[in-house]
Amino acid sequence: MCGIAGIFSYADIALPVDRAELLRIREAMTHRGPDGAGLWISADQRVGLAHRRLAIIDLSDTGVQPMATEDGRFRITFNGEIYNYRELRKELEAKGVRFRSASDTEVLLHLYAARGADMVHALRGMYAFGIWDERNKGLFLARDPFGIKPLYYANDGVTLRFASQVKALAAGGGIKLNSDPAGQVGFYLWGHVPEPYTMYREVQALPAGTTLWLDQSGRRELKRYASIPDIYADAESVPSPTDIREVREELRRQLLDSVQHHLVADVPVGVFLSAGLDSGTIAALASELKGNVSTITLGFREFRGTRNDETIVAEEVAGQIGAHHQTIWMGRNDFESGIERFMASMDQPSVDGVNSYFLAKAASEAGLKVALSGVGGDEILGGYSTFGEIPRLVTAVSPLRNFPKIGWGFRRLTASLLRRFTSPKWAGLLEYGGSFEGAYLLRRGMFMPWELPEIMDPDAAKAGWERLQPMVRLRETVEQSQSAYLKVSALELCWYMRNQLLRDADWASMAHSLEVRVPLVDITLLRSLAPLLASPLRPTKQDMANTPARRLPDSVLSRPKTGFSVPVRDWLLEGDPACRERGLRGWMRRVVADWPATPYMSHSQQPAAPRPW
Repeated sequence: MCGIAGIFSYADIALPVDRAELLRIREAMTHRGPDGAGLWISADQRVGLAHRRLAIIDLSDTGVQPMATEDGRFRITFNGEIYNYRELRKELEAKGVRFRSASDTEVLLHLYAARGADMVHALRGMYAFGIWDERNKGLFLARDPFGIKPLYYANDGVTLRFASQVKALAAGGGIKLNSDPAGQVGFYLWGHVPEPYTMYREVQALPAGTTLWLDQSGRRELKRYASIPDIYADAESVPSPTDIREVREELRRQLLDSVQHHLVADVPVGVFLSAGLDSGTIAALASELKGNVSTITLGFREFRGTRNDETIVAEEVAGQIGAHHQTIWMGRNDFESGIERFMASMDQPSVDGVNSYFLAKAASEAGLKVALSGVGGDEILGGYSTFGEIPRLVTAVSPLRNFPKIGWGFRRLTASLLRRFTSPKWAGLLEYGGSFEGAYLLRRGMFMPWELPEIMDPDAAKAGWERLQPMVRLRETVEQSQSAYLKVSALELCWYMRNQLLRDADWASMAHSLEVRVPLVDITLLRSLAPLLASPLRPTKQDMANTPARRLPDSVLSRPKTGFSVPVRDWLLEGDPACRERGLRGWMRRVVADWPATPYMSHSQQPAAPRPW
């Protein structure tokens, strides 16, 4: 896990690569890679690559980056881990390729030399990388199928810049920082900025499962090579299993295989352990595979002894599997003393990330460099209430889809009244609840579309909505599947998990130079489980929790799902009256207040009349 950056002055009129700018971008990501730094600029000064290193695989100097092939044709800067690099290396060695290091980075270089852009289909891991092709004078960028690792770029028509963080690109000083209303609308809708947008019009995220080629002639090719909706659509055509025992055996095989791959490292690997089924299963499987594992739990003093206290159950799980366990406690004073650095570390505005940030801080201080997380279990195995609520709502309201004026009229009549007593979402029940995309927006949304003109400039809100096209993009996520279950799973994986959980896990952990791995977010695992998920015998989270050879405690298996609770709102309410809004809305306003000023966002603006869009 590292920080990567690059500048490609591809047009004839472009200025040469500014070494100082590239260094500023790189050094803004020092926390991502405190173990070393590298920089390379071509002789003609048309391209430069930079790297900050967090050494996990091949700790020697042979693993430093940017790394080049022996003939100098290909050069790479890489962030992430390739979990099947040993298998790929053996294949390449059988074809005569000679290696100079033990790193997965060099495997990527030689794989690209052998297969070109198609090499991404062979990769299992989390990754974002840039490869320079000296012969073809082009730059190849790639990002993993789930979007676990971030990659942002800015292209002004003559020069392309890329980096692992938006703030790093901004720190370089070479790009304009014009606000993007689409990113801002996205933040108010979801509590995060949905890719490919950012807060700046000039900066975009390379979408998950996508590659980008750009050469010196200006030829540009953006190509999607992996898609979760496509995987689910294909799975529905596979014959369904008929024996639940076979389903459970396959689930165990695939989970063991994924955890085993995610344990590959040249440094110790720990596990984030909560009271939930996901992390408990991962910890138990990791213990089964490698013996004694290190686990860590974050406890909140305000929750001690309450139903939200996860430490007791986590400690029981650790004892059951024989883990070396640590419980780290924090409270309001720790939050207040760390909030300034927390906000500075946040790469894009988010209403989440507090738990990830302080858990990563605790893990880093405990000496861990790599930790496994249980993210992904709820999205794949139906752990959220959305899997039941959304289909029921769609079934109930869908007959009204042929009469859109009814829903629109109900919302217009009731919105101002309902928000005085309950969630304003109820006003949009008939207007949005009849489709999966609309029901998902109601369930996961923070501010509703009709509220946007009240919290930001109305014209910018309208422009941002039209540019973002959230309903169109949500519909694209679900339209290929017939299964209601797969529709909800695709929405949760492609929206909430990708743009919120995975992104927050990345910046929050890297702020403390900690690598977080997610065994349940694995492309091989998803492809293997998708046909099972599409069947009437689809496995559940209880089935997952029963996969370890050593049974998890009943206190975990019978515990109702509560989510990972963080008392942020309570902490804020004690000192900030502006945060006394429903749910996380007050926290959103706090994030906006602490974010760099933009012309479109205003938390003090007088309410404007809602627009019909």
